[in-house]
Amino acid sequence: MLNGKKILIGVTGSIAAYKTAILIRLLVKKGARVKVVMTPLAKQFITPLTLATLSKNPILVDFFDPESGEWNSHVDLGLWADLFLVAPATANTIGKMAHGVADNLLLTTYLSVRCPVFIAPGMDMDMFHHPSTQHNIETLKSYGNIIIEPATGELASGLEGKGRMEEPEKIVEAVNNFFSSKKKDKSPLKKKKLLITAGPTYEAIDPVRFIGNHSSGKMGVALADEACRRETEVYLVIGPGCVTPGETGVKLYRVTSADDMSKKVAELFENMDAAIMAAAVSDFTPVEISDKKIKRGKNELTIRLKPTRDIAAALGKQKTKNQILVGFALETDNETVNAEKKLKEKNFDFIVLNSLREKSAGFGFDTNKITIIGKRNKYVEFELKTKTEVAVDILDELENYMK
Repeated sequence: MLNGKKILIGVTGSIAAYKTAILIRLLVKKGARVKVVMTPLAKQFITPLTLATLSKNPILVDFFDPESGEWNSHVDLGLWADLFLVAPATANTIGKMAHGVADNLLLTTYLSVRCPVFIAPGMDMDMFHHPSTQHNIETLKSYGNIIIEPATGELASGLEGKGRMEEPEKIVEAVNNFFSSKKKDKSPLKKKKLLITAGPTYEAIDPVRFIGNHSSGKMGVALADEACRRETEVYLVIGPGCVTPGETGVKLYRVTSADDMSKKVAELFENMDAAIMAAAVSDFTPVEISDKKIKRGKNELTIRLKPTRDIAAALGKQKTKNQILVGFALETDNETVNAEKKLKEKNFDFIVLNSLREKSAGFGFDTNKITIIGKRNKYVEFELKTKTEVAVDILDELENYMK
């Protein structure tokens, strides 16, 4: 959600300024374009060189460059930014922002920006709780500014209490959620019906044993949660032993075998606008299932297998011109060739390819590295990301097909 977003960060003279370096690194890693404006006092807590290196942009402190005389336009900064984030924000800067004081570049920029403003206070406990600081914070809220509440913990003074600037990871999450909520209001997936399959299937051999795979269902659950955040009507058909979606709006159907999943998917698909086949469905199931536990013997045991129903291929034949079908391909060799073959044979609109040869990708991991392959030789390769972020990429692509 932050990829390509222009984030302007304001840094003030607080000991918490060291956290801003981590904050910038996290934002840049997520694809955001970052510029930094500092108060003169902030330079006493963290060097402009550090922040310039991390943001990949010059740091602005003064109204003009004393050597070249070049003007640093607060107006241009305000027009450039998609979001202005002041982190940390001292009691001094919060007071000035609340009362329109403009005695440095950060404050004149604040008064010029047309984008949303986030403020992450960082100060000692007594300063934060002082009535004047609380009044100033309430004033900023009344202007429409968003306050990221400080955390409670050990402070630089040695006291324990509320005033610590919130951790960078949580600030990034708040910013990401803000853009996500804005996007869902205009998402082509809003109020659409989306079917998602996830996790493994277990094919019984006897009452206690089965044929299965290592799928955790995390990718499918991440897709369901992200789609739900876009106000999509989500129907998740999920195999055994998988995590539960975090979003309460997901309609959940738990199944065990490939046959169970096939029947439930066939029942639901007709009324769907789109389907994402993220499950790792078993390709084979035993011909015969023993009704009693098979005892160990001295001889070899042979189990005859038969193919399971190809759920994705069946949907590919069933789907109408108004439905979108997305497949997954988990490969160990000839990845692209096999994925392209599956794309064509199963009538997918696009397919998500990942490889078991990629480190930290595939079954069981919280991260994944994918390539999206569409019709007409469309390829989009992504870097290693968390499955939550991968879900955003996949659903963004799905939205392109639904516009």
